[in-house]
Amino acid sequence: MLMRLVGQIDRLSTWFGQLFGWLMVPLMLLIVWEVASRYFFRVSNAWAFDVQIMLYGTVFMMAGAYTLAKSGHVRGDILYGFLQPRTQATIDLVLYVLFFLPGVVALVYAGLSFANDSFLIDERSSVTAGGPPLWPFKFIIPLSGAILLLQGLAEIARCILCIKTGEWPARGQDVEEVDVDKLRSQISTDPAATSEKKA
Repeated sequence: MLMRLVGQIDRLSTWFGQLFGWLMVPLMLLIVWEVASRYFFRVSNAWAFDVQIMLYGTVFMMAGAYTLAKSGHVRGDILYGFLQPRTQATIDLVLYVLFFLPGVVALVYAGLSFANDSFLIDERSSVTAGGPPLWPFKFIIPLSGAILLLQGLAEIARCILCIKTGEWPARGQDVEEVDVDKLRSQISTDPAATSEKKA
């Protein structure tokens, strides 16, 4: 039952990460269009810089829960990797409770207040004159924090399950990094071996 709930939260975080990851397409198109506009037509659009920052910031913030679900955050695991899974889970559980939960709850609480104030005054970007409204971007802060908090609770449940069973529960598969050694073994660089295969 608990593992099924953890899996559902993992899938939700993955869905949000993949959905907001598509913002990279309009971001790339906007950057290409703005650069082409400056170099070929000698026209620049002041608002484009603001929108680029907002799009990139949105992708970055909304990828937090996705990355946590895939265990992709950077960790100082020089010693951690040599520990038994139960010890790893105990350390993770303590760190989640002491640091992660208070930090993310504070992020959501402050982010809601921050975004609400921005909406009430119809705050606009001051980077450029007549910049775009900032409140839609600022509402991403509590949204991403809430999803990250939910994924953090799933990670706490994962730690508890590992402490009980002695093994880390499986994570859902999404994309796979290139295994260079595996790729190298599949592609032979020896000309003699290549000519033997052809013969």
